[in-house]
Amino acid sequence: MKLNTEVNGVESGSSLWTPRWYAAYTSARHEKRVAEHLRQREVECFLPLYETIHRWNNGRHRVQLPLFPGYVFVRICLRDKLRVLQAPGLAQLVSFNGAPAPLPETEIDTLRNALSAGVFAQPYRYLTVGSRVEICRGPLQGLRGILLRHQGQFRVVLSVEMILRSIIVEIDAGDVLTLDRRSGIPATALENAQRDTLCA
Repeated sequence: MKLNTEVNGVESGSSLWTPRWYAAYTSARHEKRVAEHLRQREVECFLPLYETIHRWNNGRHRVQLPLFPGYVFVRICLRDKLRVLQAPGLAQLVSFNGAPAPLPETEIDTLRNALSAGVFAQPYRYLTVGSRVEICRGPLQGLRGILLRHQGQFRVVLSVEMILRSIIVEIDAGDVLTLDRRSGIPATALENAQRDTLCA
C-alpha cells in the first residue's frame, strides 16, 4: 500500500470543495476518542483497528488497538478543516509545504473493505527494503508492499509513506506478483513484454 501524496504546497480550488482523505495526527492514545468526536461532528472518519490480547492483573483480555498509532483518517473538503481541527485530541492534518496532503481514495477504500472482510492485519515497523510485490487477488488487490516469509507463511508489509507507518497482512503465495526492481512492473508482465519484443 504505497500511499503517495499529491504535494503542491497550495490548497487548490477543487480540494476546497471536493471531499478527500487526509491523515490527522492525534495526541498519544487518543485515537478512539478523536474518532468519536469527529463522528459527533458528522465528519467522515476511518480508524483502522486490530484485535490483540493484553494481559493484566485480572487476566487476559481482548482489546482493539489502532493499526496506525497516533493517526485517524478523515474525509473532508478543506473548507471544513477547522471543524476537524477543533476536535479535542486532534493536533493537525499531515501537511507538506504548508498544505494538507490528500491520500489516494481507492487505497483507503481498499483497506477499509479488506478489514471489514476480516483480513488479518497488525502494526509493523516501517519497512522500505525488500522484495516488492503487488497483491493480485482478494480484498487487497492492487496494493503494493514488501513480501516477508515467516515460518512457511507469506506476509506483505504495506506502508503509508506520508506518516512513515507500516502494517503487515497475511496473504496466500499465489495472490502476489513480484515487481521488477527497476520498472515497478509485475515480473510476469515484464517477461511477456520482453518475449513479444523478441518475437516481433
